Amino acid sequence: MRLLRIKIVAVGKLKEKYLTDGVAEYIKRLSLYCRPEVVELPETRLPEAPSEKEIAAALSAEGKKILDSVSGICVALCIEGKQMSSPALSEYISRVATGGASAITFVIGSSHGLAPEVKARADLRLSMSEMTFPHQLARLMLAEQLYRAMSIGAGGKYHK
Repeated sequence: MRLLRIKIVAVGKLKEKYLTDGVAEYIKRLSLYCRPEVVELPETRLPEAPSEKEIAAALSAEGKKILDSVSGICVALCIEGKQMSSPALSEYISRVATGGASAITFVIGSSHGLAPEVKARADLRLSMSEMTFPHQLARLMLAEQLYRAMSIGAGGKYHK
């Protein structure tokens, strides 16, 4: 049986050691259930107070790199996306896997968000919460939730 490939494509580099360590730990745990991969894409540099036009151009440039990195089903993390419980995310991943997909790519944009073309390509737009979190924390939160979802799907005790 082939393992599902779960890819996290994220714009920007994690700066804090506790975040990189946390993501690495959950990626290691995820490898029990799937073939995880993290792809870090460079964030487009913007001036201190960018105009809307400059932001749109940066998002478009990042969007092209993101779309080149997407494999299989695409899940875009964006504020206007659908919120899901951990069991619902587990069910979604299971449905995708049993539906024949061999890969799911979860996309985290820059602090300015995602290009419209990335959102249009997404099979699912997912929102983590209505609350605001530091952008750098999103990757760690996603990695943990993916591990939790896979653990739920395998009947593990982590979720309890």
